Amino acid sequence: MEIIEDKDHEKAQAYLRAEKKVKNIRGFYVHLLVYLCVNLFISIKKIMRNLDNGETFNEAFFDFGTFIVWLAWGIGLAFHAYSIFVKNGILGSEWEERKIREYMGREDQHKRYN
Repeated sequence: MEIIEDKDHEKAQAYLRAEKKVKNIRGFYVHLLVYLCVNLFISIKKIMRNLDNGETFNEAFFDFGTFIVWLAWGIGLAFHAYSIFVKNGILGSEWEERKIREYMGREDQHKRYN
């Protein structure tokens, strides 16, 4: 009976891990969509303002200020993508599981000696 319960527990844990992964991927895609929409809006507004100030389209479009937001936010988006899609990144799932086991082990040792 205990073997069946262990298998059910493992399946439940696997399901929870998969569910968390799917939510993380969905969160990344939402982040990507917001990144694109907001930056397009900012860029169009900035280009239109520059055109109204008498700049040519090339001057308005290739203004450094137009691209700095794309670049800065893009770096954050790249880190988000790395954390989601690189399985064993710097702080990947294996690191999380290792840390959880480490802290659980510390708690067990603390309980034994107190």
